[in-house]
Amino acid sequence: MGSFLEESFPDVYRRMKGDVHVSNYCKFDSQLLTLFTSSLYIAGLLTAMLLSSWFTARRGRRPSMIIGGAAFLAGAVVSGGAVNVYMAILGRALLGVGLGPAEILQAVLLYLSEMAPARYRGAFSNGFQHSLCLGSLAANIINYGAEKITGGWGWRLSLGLAGVPAALFTLGAVFLPETPNSLVQQGEDCGRVPAAASGRRVDAGVHAAQRDQRHRVLRVAPVLLRTVGMGESLALLSTVVTVVIYTASTVVFMFVIDRFGRRTLLIAGSLQMQFSEVLIGAVMAAKLGDEGGMPRGYAAALFVLIGIYVAGYSWSWGPMTWLVPTEVFPLEIRSAGQSITVASGFVFTIFIAQGFLAMLCRMRAWLFFFFAGWIVVMTGFVYLFLPETKGMPIEQIGKVWREHWFWGRVVGSDELQATDKL
Repeated sequence: MGSFLEESFPDVYRRMKGDVHVSNYCKFDSQLLTLFTSSLYIAGLLTAMLLSSWFTARRGRRPSMIIGGAAFLAGAVVSGGAVNVYMAILGRALLGVGLGPAEILQAVLLYLSEMAPARYRGAFSNGFQHSLCLGSLAANIINYGAEKITGGWGWRLSLGLAGVPAALFTLGAVFLPETPNSLVQQGEDCGRVPAAASGRRVDAGVHAAQRDQRHRVLRVAPVLLRTVGMGESLALLSTVVTVVIYTASTVVFMFVIDRFGRRTLLIAGSLQMQFSEVLIGAVMAAKLGDEGGMPRGYAAALFVLIGIYVAGYSWSWGPMTWLVPTEVFPLEIRSAGQSITVASGFVFTIFIAQGFLAMLCRMRAWLFFFFAGWIVVMTGFVYLFLPETKGMPIEQIGKVWREHWFWGRVVGSDELQATDKL
């Protein structure tokens, strides 16, 4: 929002308004602005590395969700009441502390994978992803409306309202039972958990996770649309449409994940994403120079390509990034493995958040060919090294590794036998 940039990042605001002559690709190039974005992920990375695995394993999934939700609520309050850019960054960091051990990246994913029946585990985990989509849709609609508030305080409403889903999540977690796997890990009798718990209350946890989480793949979109010449309101409205596509595609994923499997959807989604990245780069290279805007027809084509990319991501890599890591680890290292997954995700998200605007300024349209090349690497890794886990009970995941052409030679038979006995 212009009002937020004017108050917190005046240099960026002047470049955006044209008061300072600068290339179209460099209007938003500011390390302080990117620090505001990446501070959430830096705090989340430190929390995930230092606390998440230990706390989730020792104290359980439910306490992690409660503490994380409270931290996120505090971050929303600080962000909405920020009086300067450094207080806003502090609020973002508190949000990251909440994300590290809490709902998005650790405890909820383990909770869902451990409580859901094996044949529906993909759909349950996708319910989590769908909740994120609904939260992202709500956030972007709020942004679009808040931008029109006169007086320049609409951004405070956008940031502060994140406390509402955070409060609902924290309250919902209070009423959830602990998972049997977690109780076993803590040395307790899993018989204390009612048998009906695994089927009756997981849905509450999924819906409690609805919150103001803008997925990183959707956060590129408004800046990119402003770069090609769209106005502030139109760029925000276009992002709302993009999130609707994102949400609808995630619903499709919910119905196909346990039918076609993980590998098929990841590879198909990669092809769709790569097609879009290459064409986005080609359109920008041909039609967007350092000065002036992009012709309206090509700007519309760019928006369509972004929608195609988002659709491909949201029925493949988006939800699968959360689902697959929760399936492949045996119980004794599941919490630690998930923390490594979270930490690696944070590392690359920090790289993207902190480097994207600077890379866009220097690489211009070639940045999108750079990303397309990494999609080729991702696709090759899935084809060669990712085993299929569809329909496999999480307690028998060792069989998947034993039968894989590569991992069967890497993982020892003793480890596999120990996993099968769990």
